[in-house]
Amino acid sequence: MNKKLFSQIKNEWRSNIWLFVELLLVSVVMWFIVDYVYVQATIYMTPRGFDTEHCYKISLGMLTDKSPDFNPERAGRKVDEDVKELIKRLNLRPDVEAAGMGQNSHPYNMSMSGITVQIDSMLNDGYIYRRYVTPDFIRVFRYQGARGETPEQLAEMLEENTFLASDDVFLYSHDKKLTEYVGRNDFHLFGDTAKNYKLAASLVPIRFDDFAEPCNSRSMIALLDWIDSYLELCLRVYPDQDVDFMEKILKDSEKQYRIGNVYISGINSFKDIRRTYQQGRMNSLRDYLFGIAFLLLNVFIGLLGTFWFRTQCRRGEIALMKSLGATKSDIFIRQISEALLLLCFSTIPAVIIDFNIANAELIEFYNQTTLEAGRFIITVCISFALIALMMLIGIWIPARRAMKIQPAEALHNE
Repeated sequence: MNKKLFSQIKNEWRSNIWLFVELLLVSVVMWFIVDYVYVQATIYMTPRGFDTEHCYKISLGMLTDKSPDFNPERAGRKVDEDVKELIKRLNLRPDVEAAGMGQNSHPYNMSMSGITVQIDSMLNDGYIYRRYVTPDFIRVFRYQGARGETPEQLAEMLEENTFLASDDVFLYSHDKKLTEYVGRNDFHLFGDTAKNYKLAASLVPIRFDDFAEPCNSRSMIALLDWIDSYLELCLRVYPDQDVDFMEKILKDSEKQYRIGNVYISGINSFKDIRRTYQQGRMNSLRDYLFGIAFLLLNVFIGLLGTFWFRTQCRRGEIALMKSLGATKSDIFIRQISEALLLLCFSTIPAVIIDFNIANAELIEFYNQTTLEAGRFIITVCISFALIALMMLIGIWIPARRAMKIQPAEALHNE
């Protein structure tokens, strides 16, 4: 049967050459689409390194000397004491699991600061986010250690002249994980080689948001050694207590959380912060996916029509095979085998084209590259499977209908 199949493909080369070209173009386009969707899905499903469920951001305000309640004795340096007292009272609430402060540190944040990390002759490449936080801030967002350290353990490790950092700080430039250097106290930060810092622990990479790659979100965490009202006050609520929490805080704010000149001016859930921060990106991604869906629909209709028409034209051949004793499965296998063989032939040059497109960096970057063996193989296999499925549907429906016709009737019509 295989010999006959190759002979038929060779004898029908005029029609098959156009089908070959069509499958070649469809394979390249399909791979391009699959690669984009694969990268976006992989990034989105990668662990974020933080947890914002049941978390809130509290905005603090300061009374001015124009307010009748302004206390001049609590101005200036007394502000940090008042803020610390406010955080202490929040931590004493039975519904609050942890409350902490940070500078440019919480997820879904437009503000950012950079830093350099150096040890021996190794210096980070790219941008390293700097996060100054109090120890409880780690508990709020549940950062995890690369060696399994819990948020509570990491919070205890954070002290003066120590820092925590993403495990991949040196991974892309020196192929080294930071876990190898945990405990060493000869790190240099900010480019200052006169002062040493100790790496207390390496962290599971903390992504900047849901769409940021880990390699573009590398960060370090150091102890926040000053407190002020303009910093980010974030807290986590126990899941079973997270019912109308914002209303409760605002209701209690005037009596319990007006300390000196400091007061709670507002509160936002990270569910809302996340949605607002990523709204533009979500809209853009939605538009891309609609465009991709429309393109895939056109590819499907094109392949469906091609193989539907091709199978319909072979009704006489199918009837003849059936009259010679071929079963329905024999006929279907014969038709799909020819189509898959043509797809395999066209996939070979398509893979070469795909490789050159990836090598030329004309597709989405992931892990700071466009060409990875695993990614390339997976996307090629997925695109091949999708095209094969479309061909299968395009052959199965008309072939099934053709096999219901009596052989004599089909041959008479021919």
